[in-house]
Amino acid sequence: MIVIEPIADSYADSYRDCLDTVARERRYIALLEAPPLDDVRAFVHANVLQDAIQFVALEGRRVIGWADVFSPWQPALAHTGTLGIGVLPEFRGRGIGPRLLRAIFDKARAKGVTRIELEARHDNIVAIKMYERAGFAREGVKRQGMRFDGVDFDTLLMGLILGPETAI
Repeated sequence: MIVIEPIADSYADSYRDCLDTVARERRYIALLEAPPLDDVRAFVHANVLQDAIQFVALEGRRVIGWADVFSPWQPALAHTGTLGIGVLPEFRGRGIGPRLLRAIFDKARAKGVTRIELEARHDNIVAIKMYERAGFAREGVKRQGMRFDGVDFDTLLMGLILGPETAI
């Protein structure tokens, strides 16, 4: 059974493994590999202390996916946040992404975040369709927004106004 839980220090090592696997695909997130384990542990610990908007999908104690929303430091942008999300390849297509988004939406609302933004590679059609089903709207295209191994990819900018009725 797969469960969705807030990030915890005990998940840091497995979270790093999951992040690294998705990053090394060089397709879905802007990282090419996960940061060093000590850095990830410090990042997770800080997020736990700050009650960050960060959740993991677990199969047993193994992190198989994550989602988070982090807000910028500027006061005029504090109501916004940027979505990060990833799921291990062998678990995609099982509804884990939408479950992670539901958890993110609920906590974001509780913390006063009313706008969530994301940037996705234009050819990540499956994820873009999931985001649209969740209520995200296309807001623009960033030409050559990502570069992997010397190849440029346009990225789609999407945004969601998070209201009380927003649910997937």
